[in-house]
Amino acid sequence: MNHTGQFKAVSAARGPIRVLIVDDSALVRSLLSDILKAAPGIEVVGVAADAHAAREKIKQLNPDVLTLDVEMPKMDGITFLRNLMRLRPMPVVMVSSLTERGADVTLDALALGAVDYLSKPKIDLAATLKDYAEELIEKVRIAARASVRALDPKQPRAHDAAPGPAHSADAVLPKVPPRSRPLRTTDRVIAIGASTGGTEAIKEVLMRLPPDCPGVVIAQHIPKAFSTPFARRLNDCCPVSVCEAQDGQQVLAGHAYIAPGDRHLMLVRDGTRYVCRLDDGVPVNRHKPSVDVLFRSVAQNAGRNAIGALLTGMGKDGSRGLKEMLDSGSRTIAQDEATSVVWGMPGEAVTLGAAEHVVALGNVADRILALAEAMDITRESKALDPDPL
Repeated sequence: MNHTGQFKAVSAARGPIRVLIVDDSALVRSLLSDILKAAPGIEVVGVAADAHAAREKIKQLNPDVLTLDVEMPKMDGITFLRNLMRLRPMPVVMVSSLTERGADVTLDALALGAVDYLSKPKIDLAATLKDYAEELIEKVRIAARASVRALDPKQPRAHDAAPGPAHSADAVLPKVPPRSRPLRTTDRVIAIGASTGGTEAIKEVLMRLPPDCPGVVIAQHIPKAFSTPFARRLNDCCPVSVCEAQDGQQVLAGHAYIAPGDRHLMLVRDGTRYVCRLDDGVPVNRHKPSVDVLFRSVAQNAGRNAIGALLTGMGKDGSRGLKEMLDSGSRTIAQDEATSVVWGMPGEAVTLGAAEHVVALGNVADRILALAEAMDITRESKALDPDPL
């Protein structure tokens, strides 16, 4: 395998997904093993109590997916992951606590190349183990299909949140016909949606946007404990100002607003201003926040003044919303398959005909800015043209 190139997991084509479990807790190792052994198409090839044992078992067993504990003796999970992604890149699902400290460490892991993460199992709560088992199995299967690259210190990586029940965007925001409202503002807005692989993809886009770009609203599948640290990290490294969205907050140029991990984010109108509206409704497409909910609100309230970008992610969330944006006059973009960790959501958008442009991640920001500039040129031309009547 070329360690400097891209690695596509192909385990599904050659047999069961081979998993190595790395955790310093014997109880957790046993629980994860029992769950995965019972899942069709998954084989637990080994367990390891620390990073040193894991290193040897990776060489011996050549697993397809690794579940990795964050806090371990001898060598912590982050240090091990950094070495692993540099020398032997492979799909990794981190196992961490969903606390703010756990969120910071997990975001470090995603930046280093982990595909996804999972909370520590609550072993004393038997009633929750069924849901936990389903989430673990789903994330391992997603990881096995993910695209993984060797660690590049200049451009790290990626992720997803625990899914909820399946509802459509109608459950939160009713659908209305395109262009049913007059758009009296010329303020532009950018809407971005992502899931698995999205934390680093969003960072890549925001780092390339100038500090005077149109306001940006973002829905990333993420748990409540993660959205505040995620916004803070982006604010520290991006030219635009980034924050976790608050209800009623005005959307301003040069600012980006991240949906809280337990709320839907919608763009609404207050006179000629765009403002954020948070909603505690049911999960949509099994997620809250949902990209479909955000994109539908942008279609209804910004229409031809908006640009939508759907980035890497598993599932279909956001694909129909992007189509609604396109139908309302918005310009639309989907990340291409080659640069997506998982080409589920953007791939669905392409299949639906929702994406005008399909571009590599590194070109998304430039395409957004080009489309925004074209909007300005079109408006100026219309302002200068004589009345055809």
